[in-house]
Formats: sequence, structure tokens, C-alpha cells
Amino acid sequence: MILAIDTATQYAGLALYNQDGVLAEESWFSGRNHTIEVMPRLVRMLDQANLNVADLTALAVSLGPGSFTGVRIALSIAKGLALPHKLPVIGVSTLEIAAYPLQSQTLPIWVVLQAGRGRVIAACFGQGDEGWQFLVEPHLTTIETLTGQITQPALCTGEIDAQTAQVLQRGSDHRALMVSPATRLRRAGYLAEIAAQRLEAGDQDDPDALAPIYLPSPSVSAS
Repeated sequence: MILAIDTATQYAGLALYNQDGVLAEESWFSGRNHTIEVMPRLVRMLDQANLNVADLTALAVSLGPGSFTGVRIALSIAKGLALPHKLPVIGVSTLEIAAYPLQSQTLPIWVVLQAGRGRVIAACFGQGDEGWQFLVEPHLTTIETLTGQITQPALCTGEIDAQTAQVLQRGSDHRALMVSPATRLRRAGYLAEIAAQRLEAGDQDDPDALAPIYLPSPSVSAS
């Protein structure tokens, strides 16, 4: 049984996943309340599934990018459970989780996460020489600047509200194609499934070495 934990942004998620698929899952807008909301919901989810920590076989955790504190909360919980119980841990990029349900699409996939202070985290996924990969590496930017990067029709997903969607569509001359709001939700079930695939391939991370993924602020060059 895999327990997936995602607190990387203001949207949080938990999931339990076994060989049959998602057993339980919860996604919610947590804002800045991760520290007081996640553990009670985690305990409740295990109780409702008649499980305890001893029934877990692995942990999956979102590593970011995201908020400085949010990313560390899930990672701390995962390490706190993994180390004493000797459970394998799989760390996954927040952006990869958001793009996961769209891998079969032929168009490029832009993922947008809110970074605060008018900034967003953005990256573009698609099929390349090495299969499913970054076509544009993760970076901090603004929605207005991002519209200029969308130079061909592309699907957009992630933390995109109605106003942001309008700016993206108009600024990109409608090359930015919004996926549905439900599809844009970053789910812990996707995180768990990615982890299950990696575990099946014999891939896992060292819990002691796992670290958050943070993006540097864009450099400002003097004119």
C-alpha cells in the first residue's frame, strides 16, 4: 500500500494506492494551513480504510517546486514515516504530477503553478528524443511573460483560475488551450501511480538524501 502526500502548493492531497489502484484519495484547498490539516486527514484516511502505518509498503511525496514551507511539510512527514519503518520513498516533481494525466496528448503541455507575488512556476512537457520530457525547463515567470513563450498550440494545466486562463488565451492569440478545471487538479492519486510505476521498475530514492526542489529567482541584468 502506497501512501502519497502532496503539500507543495496551496492545494494539498493524500492518497492510498495498491495493486488495484486508488483505494482512497482527498484533494483540497489548504491555503497556508498544511501543518494543522494534513496529519488529521492522513490519520482519518488510514482509519477509514482500516489501515495503519504497518500496512504501508512505500511512500510517495511531491518534492516541489512550490511554496518553501509547503514542500517541506510533506517531505518531513514522509521521512518521519519512512525512516523508522524502513519504507521506500519515491519523490516526484510537482510539475510532473500535474502533467501526468495528459501524457497521451500530442500537443505540448504547459504546467502552471502559482508562486505568489504575481509570479508563476511554468514548464512545458512533451514527447522528445528521450520520450516524455521537459521541452521547456521549469522556471519562475509571470503569466504575461509566459504568453509570449506559447508560440504554438499547447494544452495548459495546473493552478489556473478563470482570470489567468483569459490572460493566457488572449496573450497567446488563443494558442493556449485550457484543459477542464477537473483535469487541471493535481491529484495525489497521480503521484501514487507514478511512484508505483517507479517501484515496479526497481527505482526508489534514498530518504536521507531527498531534498525539496526550489527554483532560483530570475536574474536581473543591468542594462
